[in-house]
Amino acid sequence: MSPPKPAAAPDGGRRPRADALRNRARVLEAAEAVFAEQGTTASTEQVARRAGVGVGTVFRHFPTKEVLLEAVFVAQLGRLATEADALMSAEDPGAAFFAFFARVVDHAATKNAFAAALAEAGVDVRATTAETGQELRRALGSLLDRAQEAGAVRRDIGLPEILTLLVGASQAAEHVGGDADVRARALAVIFDGLRAP
Repeated sequence: MSPPKPAAAPDGGRRPRADALRNRARVLEAAEAVFAEQGTTASTEQVARRAGVGVGTVFRHFPTKEVLLEAVFVAQLGRLATEADALMSAEDPGAAFFAFFARVVDHAATKNAFAAALAEAGVDVRATTAETGQELRRALGSLLDRAQEAGAVRRDIGLPEILTLLVGASQAAEHVGGDADVRARALAVIFDGLRAP
């Protein structure tokens, strides 16, 4: 009796081996840490060293540095969407909404650095993040709905206004850099304007 053939991947190819999947995850994790510490100009060699793999392994999973940056960026946005989903069960919907708003603003500098590096490399950032961005907007909209139903956020504000405020607050946070006190006070002003009377 002949041994069973490996299961096919959904795209019709062979399913990746477990060690290949582990290596890919290790490279992604290392890339995120390296880019956070040294910026998006850090080299793939530095990522390989941090991951404990050869640079060939990095390129086997991510053929170019731009593909690696893209994967890290999409993974970060996906985690934000997952965090928003997890907050849907919070006992205090208002606190959950405001905490997530602040979390997105805190993440702004990293997000903008990745977006700028990808755009500079000719990557269509909007297309690359379309699916994950949609998940993030859906989750944020759900948090907003719950906060409004709980009477924590005014009802004359919709998701378009929230997204506009997030963009503005994120740019302001980048402008003040590492001054956490100024960022916190600016967010407090925005939150006061969003709260239900």
